[in-house]
Formats: sequence, C-alpha cells, structure tokens
Amino acid sequence: MWIADNWKDYEVLDTSKGEKCERWGNYILVRPDPQVIWNTPHTHPGWKQKNGHYHRSSKGGGEWEFFNLPEEWSIHYRELTFHLKPFSFKHTGLFPEQAVNWDWCAGKIKHDSRQVRVLNLFAYTGGATLSAAAAGAAVTHVDASKGMVTWAKENASASGLSDAPIRWLVDDCVKFVEREIRRGNTYEGIIMDPPSYGRGPKGEIWKIEDSIFPFIELCTKLLAKDAIFFLINSYTTGLQPAVLSYMMNTAITKKWGGKVEASEIGLPVTESQLILPCGASGRWCR
Repeated sequence: MWIADNWKDYEVLDTSKGEKCERWGNYILVRPDPQVIWNTPHTHPGWKQKNGHYHRSSKGGGEWEFFNLPEEWSIHYRELTFHLKPFSFKHTGLFPEQAVNWDWCAGKIKHDSRQVRVLNLFAYTGGATLSAAAAGAAVTHVDASKGMVTWAKENASASGLSDAPIRWLVDDCVKFVEREIRRGNTYEGIIMDPPSYGRGPKGEIWKIEDSIFPFIELCTKLLAKDAIFFLINSYTTGLQPAVLSYMMNTAITKKWGGKVEASEIGLPVTESQLILPCGASGRWCR
C-alpha cells in the first residue's frame, strides 16, 4: 500500500462505526467513511472535541453540524497551501491521501532535465496541479466545474504559484482530450482522477465503468514520445489495483514500454497505528 504519511497539518485521529475523526490543522471533523465497517470504542479525545460533524441521512446525502468552525481555513503540505471549507456531501475540498501521489509525480518531474508538460484531468481543487507546478512542470488543469477551478486558482495564489505556468480550463475532459489530439499537442505526464459518475458543462454523462478504458486509450494519444508518467486515481469500488494495472498495461505499456504499478493508497490512523484504505492508484513510468 502507498501511504500518505508526510502530513503535519492533517491526521486521521481515529476510526469507528462508519466514521473517521480527522484533524485538519487546528480543527477536528467527523465524517462518514464507507471503508470503516468496524465498531471500536471512541477512546481518542478528538471525538468529543469535534468542530464539525457530517451526519449521513438514511435517505441519501446528509448535512453538516458545526461547533465553532470557521467558514474557511487553510492547511499546508510541504510548500503548498490549501483553502478548506465544508461543502456538500461531506467534502472539504481536499483528499489528503493523494499526497502520496503528488510526491511521486513531483519526484518524476524534478528528476527530468526539461520543463515537463503535465495534463491534469478531473483536476478538482488542484492538489496534483500545484504539486507538479511547484516541482517545475507546466500544467494544464482541466475540470468541468467552474467553482472547482476557481478554488484551485485560490489555492495556487495561497501557495505562491500565481505566476506558475498553469493553464486553467473549465471543460469536459473527454472533449478537451479529443481537441488536444486534433491540435497535435502532447504531454510528458498525464494525471487523471475520474469520478464514478458525473456530468460535463453541457450535460455530458460520464459513467466510469463504461468510459474509463476507452478514455485511457484516448489519452495515450497525448503522450509525448519521451513521456515519463501516467497516473490514474480511483475511488470506485470495482476499480481495484489489479483492474487498474490490467487496463494500463493493455493501453500503455504494450505501445510505450515502461512499467505499471498499482496499489491501494491509505492514511495512517493515530489511535490504532493501522492504515485506513482510501482508494486505489495505478502508475505508469519509464
């Protein structure tokens, strides 16, 4: 398992009864987590010191309950700064487990003598974008949500990356890739974090089980001849590491060589000293 264990401003304090208790900087949140199927005593004091609690509804969705929590605050990871705010469906605007992938991509970029061109698809609030830019890459950031792209720009500004070579695009990722292929553009690195289900700006439907493999094949047409990495993140239950590995080997290594590794990603839990699984990732590199 690849573990995001370099955080100082974030930690999973404890997990139990379908929930995780987390410290985000100076604030503690309790949020649902479907992976937490165990029932253990709430021994960590964080459970009683919470500043926010997302209560899931039996009818779907849920709502936040707040206890002296600001509308927005910031945390840091290495040289990066992220603005956080609780919003719909339990999210805060950041997936801390992805830091293990940010570090991997940044390492690939730093060890290349060129200014690596990176395409970040379904790029959300920009964690991977900012990490790649801070490592020296020129990044194209694409997300269908205007609000998420605006949020990512704010994170870039807070991280001192306002002048970094980042293209910010509100667009349907599939249609953008198709246009880039027609333009003849290529990238040395590609990152994608596709949702299980979503809609583009004009109502385009994305269903990952039907769309992911053809999309990977499409994206390989944007890989430069001397490309150095391709990263896929997945939070979809059916896309386990072995499935990601199979798809990436089929679509990428048969044509481009290199190697694929795939694994679960996770976060350390302070109270139990165990690892909370948080999805899966597949990595291709030379």
